Amino acid sequence: MDRSAADTTDVETPSLGHILRESLAGLNAMRAARCLVAIAALLLILVTLDPFPDLRSEDAATVVGGRMALTYVAWGLLAAVAVLLVAVTDAPALKSLVTPLHVCLVGWLLINIVFSESRGVSIQRFVLAASVTSLAVLLPLLPPTQRSFNLCLGAAALALLALCYLGVVLAPQYSIHTALDVTEPQLAGDWRGSFGHKNVASPVMTVLVYVGIYLSAVGSFVMGPAIAVLAGIFLIFTGGKTSSVLCLAIYALASLVYVTRSLWLKRLICFVPLIAMNLLTVGSVLSPALGAMTRLLPLDPTFTGRSAIWEFALAAVAEKPLIGHGYAAFWDDVSARQTAQGAEWATSAAHSHNSYLDLAVTIGLPGLLLVILVFVLAPLRNFQSAQAHNRSSALAKLFLTVWLFGLYYGATETFLLERQNPIWFMFALAVAGLHFLARFQCVDQTEPQR
Repeated sequence: MDRSAADTTDVETPSLGHILRESLAGLNAMRAARCLVAIAALLLILVTLDPFPDLRSEDAATVVGGRMALTYVAWGLLAAVAVLLVAVTDAPALKSLVTPLHVCLVGWLLINIVFSESRGVSIQRFVLAASVTSLAVLLPLLPPTQRSFNLCLGAAALALLALCYLGVVLAPQYSIHTALDVTEPQLAGDWRGSFGHKNVASPVMTVLVYVGIYLSAVGSFVMGPAIAVLAGIFLIFTGGKTSSVLCLAIYALASLVYVTRSLWLKRLICFVPLIAMNLLTVGSVLSPALGAMTRLLPLDPTFTGRSAIWEFALAAVAEKPLIGHGYAAFWDDVSARQTAQGAEWATSAAHSHNSYLDLAVTIGLPGLLLVILVFVLAPLRNFQSAQAHNRSSALAKLFLTVWLFGLYYGATETFLLERQNPIWFMFALAVAGLHFLARFQCVDQTEPQR
């Protein structure tokens, strides 16, 4: 028999069922890929490629070129894959991100980089910041349903907590600050987990407490409470005073905002204490009257002498109030700058310990204004819109709480627009989540597409 003839007679026409099975298999693979990218992004920002640094080594603060190159490649590839995955099904959501304010902010950052005092450093760090921020913004869109988003969030949180607790038990010298630490031996005994400092571990644990509360509210009665309790215990042992105080206070504030109907009342509740907090800290070095008021308080609002750093940073703002000194390019060589007598130690600071002041130093007052419009004012308006349309109230509250925590945490620490900072990642994720909830309905488990 002729072979070609036999082959043509044996060819079968694919059945409709076979076509449907192949289509469903492809759809499930795509869903799995989106979830894997989301979990990978969360683990990359929370665990990093270099967990458990040895702070007893003189090389702990040294940036290794090859390791940084791997970091850039990992974030760049993940961001590119995320864009491709989301563009297929969520083009309207992507288009909604192109607003005049967003375009102005990105444009100003590019202009600022051109005029940076250290253009190469600014460009390099902006590339990493762009990749990290893109992934944070796209992450709410990656999981195909809200249920899968919850599972991704919970899985990443549990993985991090397991790693941190295992580190404390099995390798305490790499998970707990010791008296042999090169830079800050006075922190001995404070837990840091897989992070390089307790001041990174403590705000992350605060965010995980909020994640656990959210998962409990949406019906995850095992994973949710486990995450909240484990993160809460770890937060206490980090010794992070700011995060510990803010943890419950911010959740109470978010709950008050949640039950308030008026947008103007929401603004008063959110921003009046925030303005007061900044006035009592940075404002105390600007105004003698405010300084006198802060000295009457039963606590130290300068957080053990940060007023010298704020004075130094404010002087830097006065030097270049419009264009700033350059994105992420000021604090690398501050030791060469002049400062007031008795406050020379301020030139050894890595940042200004205030996110808003730091932005004024690096990207100028116009840049700070744009950041306030995009990341401080707009999210609350988006929450109001999402609440008015009754869109995923529990998820909206989670995003609101993380956003509020970031605003108040930023009054004492620097994280806004800070490339690899996990708090910046979670804050940007929350802001993006509120943006999308204000414009689109979440997909539940029963719907095939967003």
